[in-house]
Order: sequence, then structure tokens, then C-alpha cells
Amino acid sequence: MHLALALFIPVCWVIWALIWFLAAWRVKQTVRHEDPLSRLSNTLPLWLAAFLLVSPPIWPDFLTARLFPGTLGIFILGAALVVVGLCFAIWARYHIGRNWSGVITVKQDHDLVRTGPYSIVRHPIYSGLLLAIVGSAIARGNSAAIIAVALVLFSFLRRVSVEERWMTETFGAAYDDYRASTPALIPFVK
Repeated sequence: MHLALALFIPVCWVIWALIWFLAAWRVKQTVRHEDPLSRLSNTLPLWLAAFLLVSPPIWPDFLTARLFPGTLGIFILGAALVVVGLCFAIWARYHIGRNWSGVITVKQDHDLVRTGPYSIVRHPIYSGLLLAIVGSAIARGNSAAIIAVALVLFSFLRRVSVEERWMTETFGAAYDDYRASTPALIPFVK
């Protein structure tokens, strides 16, 4: 594969990480946050997934077995999903504004955001990142990448569970109404 193509997906993720890092400086003060053990149980699978997606294919055969052909078309499909997913996550990050946090929190004067991507799904950052991870896995094409998707899905579903409980405690009936009218992660699937 041409070097420019091989670097396309990693460059997309680096651009996303830079945007995320810069946006993290302008957030509201935290009034409640998850405990360190809970945070570790959320982030450890994500780090392992990232490692599986970016490490050289030095794994045993069952982890390096190709599940998708290494064709240009498959790569373009994966790259397109990465771009769409990361753009959706960035849109959501912009839309949630100062209420955002990289860990599960409740902010001072926390707002219940229901507009923009939050009118499509309740957790659009996770939806976008999950789509981008699936795209990365398709482009990578091996079984280790599929395990990475499973790890990310596990982490996000766990985070969604905690966040749903905290948002219900914080916003009460307003969040119950939001949950009844808006899917959690996949548009049009309640």
C-alpha cells in the first residue's frame, strides 16, 4: 500500500486527538466524578484496543488472521468510516461545549444538551468514536482489530450505563423524557 494511504487513518486520529486536547481546556468545574477504579475499568480496555489497532502484526496467527481482504476498496471503506465517525464525534464535542469531560462527571451548572447530534443519539461522541474504530478495524482487517472493536464496545456500554444513571439522578424526568425519545448509541434504534 502506498505510504500516503497507510498514513491516512493514523493522521485522522492524530488530528482528532489534537482537537480533543485543545478543547479540553475550556470546561466547567467538576462537581462529581467517577472513582479511580471505575475510570480504570473504562480506560484499560480502550488502551488495549488502541494497542491492538496500531501495533505491528507480531501476534500469534489467530490474532493476525485476515478477516477482510487487504484491497483498496476495503481500505477506502474503512477510512471513510473513520472520517465520518471522527467528524460526528467532533461535532458532538463542539455541541456539548463546556459540559464535556474525558471521564464520567457531572459539571457545575450542567446542561442537558438535546440539540445537534444529541437529538440523534444520547451519546454521540461514543457513537462517532465507535464508528471510527470499526472503520479502523475494517482497514486493518485482522482478528486483533475485531477484538479491539469488542473492547471499545464493552468500555462504551459500561460508560453509557454509568452516565445514564448519573444523568437520571441529575435531570430526573427531563432525562427520562430524553431517554424515551432518543436512542442511546445507534440512530433510529431504541
